[in-house]
Amino acid sequence: MNPIRAHLQPLDWSLLALYLSFLIVVGFWRRKETTEDYLIAGRSLSLPIFVATLVATWYGGILGAGEFVYWDGLAAWASNGLPYYLFAILFAVFLARKVRGGAEHIYTIPDKFAEIYDRRTALLAAAFAFIYASPAQYILMTGTLLQVLFGWQLLPAMIVGMLFSVIYVFRGGFLSDVRVNTLQFLLMFMGFLAMTGICLSKFGGYGFLASTTTLPATHKTLIGTHDLGWLATWFFIALMTLTDPGFHQRCSAARTPRVAMGGICVAVLCWMLFDTLTTTTGLFARALLPNLTDGKMAYPALAEQVLPTGIKGLFYVGMLAPVMASTVSYTFISAMTIGRDFIWRWRRETDEAHIPNYTRVGLIFSSLLAISIAMLVPSVVAQWFLLGNLFVPGMLLPILGAYNARWRATASFTLASMVCGVGTALLWLLIGVKKGGLLDPHYPFSFPPMLPGLLVAAALYGLGVRASRR
Repeated sequence: MNPIRAHLQPLDWSLLALYLSFLIVVGFWRRKETTEDYLIAGRSLSLPIFVATLVATWYGGILGAGEFVYWDGLAAWASNGLPYYLFAILFAVFLARKVRGGAEHIYTIPDKFAEIYDRRTALLAAAFAFIYASPAQYILMTGTLLQVLFGWQLLPAMIVGMLFSVIYVFRGGFLSDVRVNTLQFLLMFMGFLAMTGICLSKFGGYGFLASTTTLPATHKTLIGTHDLGWLATWFFIALMTLTDPGFHQRCSAARTPRVAMGGICVAVLCWMLFDTLTTTTGLFARALLPNLTDGKMAYPALAEQVLPTGIKGLFYVGMLAPVMASTVSYTFISAMTIGRDFIWRWRRETDEAHIPNYTRVGLIFSSLLAISIAMLVPSVVAQWFLLGNLFVPGMLLPILGAYNARWRATASFTLASMVCGVGTALLWLLIGVKKGGLLDPHYPFSFPPMLPGLLVAAALYGLGVRASRR
């Protein structure tokens, strides 16, 4: 049983009920359904909607952010904020227009691989994307929040959270997801603005954080207790931004290439503002509640300590909103990978009419995988670290090559680089786990799995580029 329990009044419960009612009403509202509507909203996202859906779904690790700040302070922003801004901008500049400007039948990364490389490479990319896009970390946070609210055990809480998160997208697809994301975007900012404002007014502003002895001095530096090698590792992990299926899907769904590029740049500004709010909230949690044993509980515990009725309900909704947005988004992406990139491509169908039904089957498998991973690795930060390290080596260079002919390898070398890159990273991970355990692996030479994986993948892909030019 989770030791933190929410103590809400009728007004707080009413806010939660209104939010959940909105999900049901808007999520289930349905217009015409073509395959393009179901998968990428008919490529109709305007700039405000594009920004709202990208910001809400990319910030689903809200309890993970609290966990990170609680244990590492400002180093959490330096490692899990700054690198992602950098690579998001690089995605906007070098990839966004090309992703949106591709052929009309391309919806996913495996679609692009099938066009540029071959069917085998596309199927392997689909396998990687299915696991890589798993919403395990988000369903873990959804279950944790339901534990706090209702006192349930984690497994049934995750099952209920998953069912409620994906039921409307099962019916309406990406269109339903995007409609709901707009409200979720607003609620996440409203909740954390309220929390930050109350903490600053009640405890004396940033001067309190600078002077209090309960906030370790290392929490006030950008490195904390770590070194530059640790920070460099997180910059490597942030490479996952370039390979993230959510970025590719939303760029494909943008109304124009310009919307895709400009929308990411605006989203980065939104993430910077929201990171300021979440980091400040996390520092107050550590200063006011220095004896928590579970960092994921930093935000809920602080809410119980300082928030009045009404604001507390708003804050819980503000935490649920991005978590549920990401749960839905990445479950749907994994399901789309199964429906379109496995079943449809494996059956060699030319008619796309059955893809929505195949995707609905994928929703079931994606949900089961997510719950399994969440039970196996019950740490949000550990999941970020493990999945990024494993699959970026297999996907990064082929994606860059797919959108730039000068960096493009032959299909055979691309396939080899994907297999060997992920295989090397997996072997490195297993060695580290054997030495230190799943949650605290000790890697050879202290190198994270991504580094040897990328080196092996780059060597093979480089040979493929040379062969392609010949």
